[in-house]
Amino acid sequence: METIYAAIVNLDATSWATIVAIIVLLAMSAFFSGSETALTAASRGKLHSMADKGSHGAKRALDLTEDTERLIGAVLLGNNLVNILAAALATSLFTRLFGDNGVAVATLVMTLLVLVFAEVLPKTYAITNSEGAASFVSTPIRVIVFILSPIVATVRWFVRGMLRMLGADMSGLDEADAAQEEIAGAIALGHFEGNFQKDDRDRLLGALDLKDREVDEIMLHRSNIEMIDAGDTAQNIVSQCLASRYTRLPIFKDEPENIIGVVHAKDLLRDVDRLVRGENGGPQAIDNLDIISIAREPYFVPETTPLDDQMREFLRRKAHFALVVDEYGDLQGLITLEDILEEIVGEITDEHDEDADILDGKDASGNFEIDGAATIRDVNRIHDWNLPDEEANTIAGLVIHEAQMIPTQGQVFSFHGFRFEIAGRDQNRITMLKVRAL
Repeated sequence: METIYAAIVNLDATSWATIVAIIVLLAMSAFFSGSETALTAASRGKLHSMADKGSHGAKRALDLTEDTERLIGAVLLGNNLVNILAAALATSLFTRLFGDNGVAVATLVMTLLVLVFAEVLPKTYAITNSEGAASFVSTPIRVIVFILSPIVATVRWFVRGMLRMLGADMSGLDEADAAQEEIAGAIALGHFEGNFQKDDRDRLLGALDLKDREVDEIMLHRSNIEMIDAGDTAQNIVSQCLASRYTRLPIFKDEPENIIGVVHAKDLLRDVDRLVRGENGGPQAIDNLDIISIAREPYFVPETTPLDDQMREFLRRKAHFALVVDEYGDLQGLITLEDILEEIVGEITDEHDEDADILDGKDASGNFEIDGAATIRDVNRIHDWNLPDEEANTIAGLVIHEAQMIPTQGQVFSFHGFRFEIAGRDQNRITMLKVRAL
């Protein structure tokens, strides 16, 4: 202690100037460290909201974060310059004061000072007040980035060249879907941490996924479409429409592939009312019903249409119903606006809908009974599973793809961490499965 006291007492003007310079450099290091953390941790969504409310600092922070690589390069360059200079000055100072032992003393003292005052303290503050700190430092950091941009550009060019020589793929630096992935990751993390309920997470992620999914993934397959034969009698057509749980039914002529229109139950009832209650009306007047005259023109869409685009087209056309065709114009299925909305909010049912295909209950063995036509996405959503849906849209399709065969009733398969038992089969179609996680 006496040695340290004596050294302090005998400090000359040069030593005091060096101490002041070290303090200034540590403050600059703290500024660079806090700025880096604030600008990288700040939510661009919150900054955008602040900018819309008139915050010029938030607007500058947004502009800076447009090119994160240049921003980080400039901040790291400035931070390393001041840290290295501060360490060099401290080594010079302590060498003069303590001789050869000054190097060890300088290393110990500077490590402690840099860690506490230039790293932990400013970064902790920046994390807890990221948007406000980012707005505050945006002006000086923008000046620094501008001044150091030639050096940073040279360093970036050199670094990218080195990475390419090492075989690194640089194409992923500017991904168009980065924003969506960031939002999806934040939603998933929020659910994991308990900030989002499962239903909230599913709705938000469902809305984000619409542009990445196509019509053929959720359409009702043509084998399950209920149709009206234009050649049938008027009495049978009316009875069929009244018995159906659907309000819109396609009309075909001669063969099911030849769709000539779509009849709405309300249009049908209006015409029936006109015939029955009109002049010379009565129950037998229904025989004069011309189903084709009240049918609406069918609306066809390609099976590869993204769900997001299809929903926008439904809203633009004020339509709710479309028939899906493949590249050859052959009928593949149908899709409704409700089908797309269900991808966001989950199953929508009313008093005319049949029981859901996916059951929440399970038997004594832990098996869930699932309809073979249930989509993998719906199953994952309800049971919080993670079955892959790249190769098939339905649970039955997934089993057939993995088994490379059409299984028989009673067969059991295990893949993707689940056990699949074929509980029902109708000809070549799997109608029911028992599924449980292994």
